[in-house]
Amino acid sequence: MNARRPSVLTALPDVWDGAVVGRLGSRVLVGRRCVDLPDLLAAAHARLGDVALVSPRLRGLDLSAIRDLRLCSVGVLGVVDPGDEAGEALLRQLGIRAFVGPDAPAPDLYGAVVGALAVPSSTEGSDETEEATPDEVAPRGRVVVVWGPAGAPGRTTVAVNLAAELALDGREVVLVDVDTQAASVAQHLAILDEAPGIASACRAAEHGTLDVTSFARLAPEVLPRLRVLTGLPSADRWPELRAGAVERVLDVARLDCDVVVVDCASCLEDDDELSYDTVAPRRNMAALTALEVADQVVVVGAGDPVGLQRLVRGLQELAGREVEAGVVVVNRLRASAVGPRPTARIQSLLERFGGVEDPVLVPLDVERVDAALLAGTVLHDVAPDSAVRSAIASVAAAVVR
Repeated sequence: MNARRPSVLTALPDVWDGAVVGRLGSRVLVGRRCVDLPDLLAAAHARLGDVALVSPRLRGLDLSAIRDLRLCSVGVLGVVDPGDEAGEALLRQLGIRAFVGPDAPAPDLYGAVVGALAVPSSTEGSDETEEATPDEVAPRGRVVVVWGPAGAPGRTTVAVNLAAELALDGREVVLVDVDTQAASVAQHLAILDEAPGIASACRAAEHGTLDVTSFARLAPEVLPRLRVLTGLPSADRWPELRAGAVERVLDVARLDCDVVVVDCASCLEDDDELSYDTVAPRRNMAALTALEVADQVVVVGAGDPVGLQRLVRGLQELAGREVEAGVVVVNRLRASAVGPRPTARIQSLLERFGGVEDPVLVPLDVERVDAALLAGTVLHDVAPDSAVRSAIASVAAAVVR
């Protein structure tokens, strides 16, 4: 790309556009002078430019738009007045790292354009650019994603009680529900407020206004040291959870806690009708994004023949996506479903077919789990001596080991 003149797409105020393009002169090709954000995105998809010049004044500019530009292999250069700290902060929140002033000398302006060519073509690795915001150099907590195959194996029960056990151990914990199929963390903890925490957080992330302070307002504390960002109250709102926004929410969440526990949906397949369109929202991208950024993945399967088959296939699906299952949990274990000596049987089966050597086995205890659900609390409060609670506590110990 450096062997030819870079091509730029400009989406700047009229008072800046002519001067910036004039100073760049013959050093660059002008692919298109865009009148608005849709025009800019269309030009990027048409491969008309290598670098997009944008300003904080561009109406509609958000996190997803920046991500879409980078998915089109278009670098992004922010053009900001030197004294406009709020404008630069906004663009930084949206993931832009390269900046230049509209009155910069021609050599500096051209150097900034060339530097923007090195911006990654996807959001992956964006936190490793040379310039980092104060948030990005702050201590970061671990992201633990609780996932499991289809069939309601008890992902949310495990996620809620795992988060509680980590909090009881003295850690600051945030529980985030990104399930786009059937979010239920709020119901498990008797949170009656219908305001969708994750949707509000993603909306703020899209517009570059999500920070630690605003996140704290959206994630109330439900138990000592445990805050919850509730899920979507209606599954048809899943388009609000776009990949870039979910990633930003988890990045902000981990800035102010020790562990972020994420409950996500089971489905990971690509939508065949949308797979050709890299910028269209996809229902499963929230789960896929969470798994991509996870430091640890807890996989939950049901302790019956159908659930175990799905668990083995789920582990294979994760491996195909280069996601490592850190802890495997077999939930609702009982002899009536798998025969005598269920522990030995399941350990042997998972080692043979799934390569899992040390699964955590959670026994079936309908009465105590139902009691916690009815009370809208965790097992520690209603059944502190139960075998189910003890097993999930061992999962908590494993994920922070």
